[in-house]
Amino acid sequence: MKIARIRAYQIDLPLVEGRYAWSGGNSVSVFDSTVVAVESDDGRIGWGEICPLGPAYLPAYAAGARAGIAELAPHLLGLDPCALDVLNAAMDGAMRGHPYVKSAIDIACWDLLGQVSGLPVVTLLGGRSGPDVMCYRAISQDTPAKMAARVKHYRREGYRKFQLKVGGDPDVDIDRIRASAAVLSRGDVLVADANTGWTQHAALRVASAVRDVDVYLEQPCPTYEQCLAVRAHTDRPFVLDEVIDGLDMVVRAAGDRAADVINLKISKVGGLTKARQIRDLCVSLGLAMTIEDTWGGDVTTAAIAHLAHSTPARYLFSTTDFNSYVTVAFADGAPRRVGGRMAASSSPGLGVTPKMTLLGAPVIDISRPGGRRTGARA
Repeated sequence: MKIARIRAYQIDLPLVEGRYAWSGGNSVSVFDSTVVAVESDDGRIGWGEICPLGPAYLPAYAAGARAGIAELAPHLLGLDPCALDVLNAAMDGAMRGHPYVKSAIDIACWDLLGQVSGLPVVTLLGGRSGPDVMCYRAISQDTPAKMAARVKHYRREGYRKFQLKVGGDPDVDIDRIRASAAVLSRGDVLVADANTGWTQHAALRVASAVRDVDVYLEQPCPTYEQCLAVRAHTDRPFVLDEVIDGLDMVVRAAGDRAADVINLKISKVGGLTKARQIRDLCVSLGLAMTIEDTWGGDVTTAAIAHLAHSTPARYLFSTTDFNSYVTVAFADGAPRRVGGRMAASSSPGLGVTPKMTLLGAPVIDISRPGGRRTGARA
């Protein structure tokens, strides 16, 4: 089986809440997502998705993903999509860096591997661990009272893990943490995620002020070294996210005892193939993980569900159902949250079938070297 054609589609994903805000005054109201179809010479189609959290979060942006896919695709025609390590080596050889560009292609090839083998991706990634997995809910940055009210709302929907978007004024963030903690019950989990938004001294102030609160502190500062300094001065459980971008950083963080949990974002490391490598290393090291992505809709949520559900429950700190945050459901078979939990599909591959009427015409369509078609938003 060979790759015969690669297409990409652009789709807007408006947010249910209307707006999602995090540190640095950043916010998004509509996510710009790219859905990728990798077609084999026997007519099978595998699906992937890449959706950066705007251009100001990580070194990634939506139009860049599509430009990169158009650049990469001609190099992959004729390769076996099921030879995933060979495929990833080819992508790395054709394009240095830019892992987010490669992620949707890699995910689509896992979908094809599952279809060819007749197995769900969760089985190929190691097997289903338990009946389902628990999701967290991200709480957009707002006033302390409004954030606490959202926590109460989503708790009624079945969530028991909450990620507060902080990383602003430290005094306000302290109030945000305390207000949300006050509405939780025993067994609930609260994470204060600064998304690199604090300076080192501000992070130390917050950590000291909430030392009596049952809260995890996530990625307080921009650099690994700054986070490590904060980690050395607090006994609150510690999560690293933005600085964890590959195996080398996981090894470094484990050696320095820099974190109790890492956030493993599939597109940040280049797709399911490399995310699985990091996941398996973390399990061997005894390091817990939140398994997620930068954002996305139905296909991204399916990929997250398969990786999370195949992770030993002991080491899965949390995961998320991004398709419940947006108003557009563009694929049949995608995981749907039930009471704060979700499960990977039992169908072969990812188990998703996009609705072509919603995706529209492809903005990239490559079936021969140089055969590129781009649309207005490519």
